[in-house]
Amino acid sequence: MLRFVLIAAVAASLLPAGAALANTPAVSQVEVVIGPDLAAKADKLGAREFDYLTRDLKRTVERRLERAGGLTASGGRLRLVIDDAVPNRPTPAQLTGKPGLSMESFGNGGARISGEYVTAEGVSTPIRYRWYENDIWQAQYRATWTDAGIAFDQLARRIEDGQFVKD
Repeated sequence: MLRFVLIAAVAASLLPAGAALANTPAVSQVEVVIGPDLAAKADKLGAREFDYLTRDLKRTVERRLERAGGLTASGGRLRLVIDDAVPNRPTPAQLTGKPGLSMESFGNGGARISGEYVTAEGVSTPIRYRWYENDIWQAQYRATWTDAGIAFDQLARRIEDGQFVKD
C-alpha cells in the first residue's frame, strides 16, 4: 500500500511539469531593461539597484526556461521591462537620503513588468505582469527586494506556462 501511495505521489508531481513543457515558449535571448518610470527614481533608489533587479529578473526567467527546455538557440526573443519596483526595506541610497530610515524600516514591495515575446517566426505577444504584497505582516521578515523577487519568480512561472498577460 505504501509503495502505491509513493508511486502515485511521484506521478502526480511529474504531471504538472510535463504539462508545462508543452506550453513553454522557445526562447533564445532574454533581455531585461529598466523602464522610464522606474529610471526616474534612480536618485531615490540608487542606480546600482537597477543592475541588481535586471540581473535577478533575467537569471530567474532563464533558469525557469532552461529547466523546462524552453531555452534554445533556435527560439524567439523575450524582452522584459521592469516598469516599477518597490523595495521591502530601504536601499543604501534611501538610507543616506533620509536620516530617519534604518534597515529596521520595512514595508510592502513588489514589481510591475511589461514587454514582449517575439517568436522565431516574428509573431509578437505582449507581456504584462504585476504583483505587490498586500499583507504587511510578512514584510518585517523580508530583505530589500524580496517582494520584487517573488514577482519575478511568478512571472517566470507564467512565461514557462505560456501565459504572458496578468494585470
